[in-house]
Amino acid sequence: MSMKRNSRALFTILVVAVILGALVYAFWPRPVLVDIGTVERRPMRVTIDEEGRTQVHNTFVVSTPVAGRLMRVVLRPGDRVEQGKTVVARMLPTSPSALDVRTREQAKANVTAADAALRVARADMNRALADKALAEGNLERTRRLYENGIVSKAALERDETALRLAEANVDTARAAISMRIAELNNAQAQLIGFDDQGLARAIANRAEEATPLRAPSDGVILRIMQESETTLPAGKPIMEIGNIADDLEIVAELLSTDAVRLRVGAPVIIENWGGKNALEGEVKRVDPWGFTKFSALGVEEQRVRVTIGFQSPVEVREGLGHGFRVEVRIVVWEADAALTVPASSLFRSDEDWAVFHLTPAGRVEKRIVNVVANNNALAAISAGLSEGERIVLYPSAALSEGVRVAQRRVEGS
Repeated sequence: MSMKRNSRALFTILVVAVILGALVYAFWPRPVLVDIGTVERRPMRVTIDEEGRTQVHNTFVVSTPVAGRLMRVVLRPGDRVEQGKTVVARMLPTSPSALDVRTREQAKANVTAADAALRVARADMNRALADKALAEGNLERTRRLYENGIVSKAALERDETALRLAEANVDTARAAISMRIAELNNAQAQLIGFDDQGLARAIANRAEEATPLRAPSDGVILRIMQESETTLPAGKPIMEIGNIADDLEIVAELLSTDAVRLRVGAPVIIENWGGKNALEGEVKRVDPWGFTKFSALGVEEQRVRVTIGFQSPVEVREGLGHGFRVEVRIVVWEADAALTVPASSLFRSDEDWAVFHLTPAGRVEKRIVNVVANNNALAAISAGLSEGERIVLYPSAALSEGVRVAQRRVEGS
């Protein structure tokens, strides 16, 4: 009986121990599964990435110098031109407009008046010639009488003066006739209208006399704004010329908060321009003036234009022209052997940056680090960690200092 009682007590103790062990195992704190990274030294670069477009820095717009008729432009975009030699367009004087009834009648009346004035001028010419002939005869008689001593010298001088006055009147009459002829021609020109029968023949005959417009610079024709033959006012653009080989640049519109970080001469990597390899460039100018622009989502942004020059040779970027889209990466910081941690390991601790460092015992401790640069993938630090140390990636809010952690298993490993 005593042996049976002892066996029952031993069994009870064993069951209680198993239950207690299960409870302890169930509530024993397990390591938190986390992703773990390593502090490494590696080359690092911080860039500002943005889209840009190419443009010729100095473009020349060929415009009509005066109002006139532009003849058809035979050149095409991409054709090479030489400064002062290549004729890019030709112009003729403006053709007259069609005359309405009142204008035509006024022009006819002006012609009649001019013709009458011409007849009056010719009559005045005849009178002046008659006065001159009379003055010449009087002077000849007075000269003979003076030589014979019959008249005084004063009479001779009066006749000489009268002849000179008569000659002056003849010259005046001739000038009046020339003026009246010009007035008549002007009045008759007012009658020339768009429907004049001889106008088309006159224009065809003067085609070779068209005023040539020559290229203002060496380069290629970028675009033609007016190709067909037409009548244009003064200052109307015809075409645009630029030197793509030597004068091509890139303009990018950066956020003003990014533009303040740039410096002239900063290296630029040009990608997705259509070629196999990336091109090299540098910042040439940061505009001091910003402007407001709305993004595709309707967000108001303050943008600044940044001009980038090419450093790669022309042969490498062959085919890149004016107005092409590219992507630029402007380098604002870089180092060949920076002490880096993944950017995903950083979190804020008051005003400082911190990471969870993994101790040899498998527990985490918070380390304050000094972040020098961050490109959203890596962060360069100058203090707080050493190369080769392990840190926690993507630290959760539940993770605190002193907690045991373990590497999270990746599926398939």
